[in-house]
Formats: sequence, structure tokens, C-alpha cells
Amino acid sequence: MADHGGKARRQSPANKNAEWLTLGQAARYLGVAQSTIRKWSDQGRLPAFYTPGGHRRYTRRELDTFVASSAAGASRGRSSPLILIVDDDPRIREFVRVNLEMDGYTVREAANAEEGLAVLEDDSPDLILLDVMMPGVDGWEMLRRVHERHGVGSIPVIMFSGKVEESADEAESRGAQAFLGKGFNPQDLVSRTKELLRP
Repeated sequence: MADHGGKARRQSPANKNAEWLTLGQAARYLGVAQSTIRKWSDQGRLPAFYTPGGHRRYTRRELDTFVASSAAGASRGRSSPLILIVDDDPRIREFVRVNLEMDGYTVREAANAEEGLAVLEDDSPDLILLDVMMPGVDGWEMLRRVHERHGVGSIPVIMFSGKVEESADEAESRGAQAFLGKGFNPQDLVSRTKELLRP
């Protein structure tokens, strides 16, 4: 390996028969934003091969190993609350994740309802941040399924939307703990999260 600007780079694949994934494919495989994959690589947590053109490549084996090691760390006992943010906008997910992680929270991301429900089966979060407007299954339907599988109120949920006029009363009637409506500031979502999780 050589060091380029502080980043550990693999100049050639260790296993030329391995299936190599692009940054976007690796992000979809792990269900996170591409910026998250880049950050993990830059921190040296997730090994990457860099092509001569500077593009990152990953193997499924190394991605699986990374996920397994992360899960093992979580299973040894989480000292901070786990927050699941479900939103098809990667910019909002990243903003919320970075701000919450800076304050010591553990954050998992999902780009749609199906990914979010899969995360719930893997590890029950302490709080869900759920976008209303998403392609396919929307936030209201995911909220219904969460209640169906885990019980109403068992996992606090903050609903939010930047595209539709909804009401806090409707969100409350559907079993959500809070709602941020049209024109909400992502920082407000972070602040409301901290309020709900405050001991």
C-alpha cells in the first residue's frame, strides 16, 4: 500500500478473481449513502482498491466482513441510543447522521421503507425518523407496518415531510410521537430527536 493524501490505497487487487463493486454498488449493497462509504474508506475502516483513474472498488467479501465486525461491536452492547433515519434524500440522511453522531448517537440509514423495515428486523432502534413522501411504500404505510409488527408506541417515531401539508394532529392520531411539516429545517429534526431521547 502507498499513502496518498492520508488515504490508504491498494494499487492492485489482492484477488483478481474477486467481484469488484463500484462506489455506488457498494453503497446500495450496504444500504448507505455513497458519502458514508467514502468516509469509511478515508478513515481506513473499509478497505478499497483505487483504479489508476482514482475510482474506488470494493469486494463483497470485504463489505460482508465490515458489516459483520460492525454488528459484532453492536452486539457487545450499545452505549448510545440507536436512531434509524428513513428518507430517500441522501443529503438529509447524511446531515442528520453526521449531526447526531457528533453528539454520540448511533445512526443507521435506509433509503426507502423496505430497507427501513429490514433494519428493524436486524436491530430495533430507540427512535425512527421517517419521511412521509417516498417512492413505493410511503412513510404512513411504513408507520402502520412498524406498529403492526412491534406494537403502537413501542418504538417512538418522528414523521417529517418537505413536500406535503400534513398536520401534527394526523401524525399523532396515527401513532407518531412528533411531526415536522412542510419547509422543515433538518436541524429542527436533529433538535427534536435529542429532545425525545433526553433522559
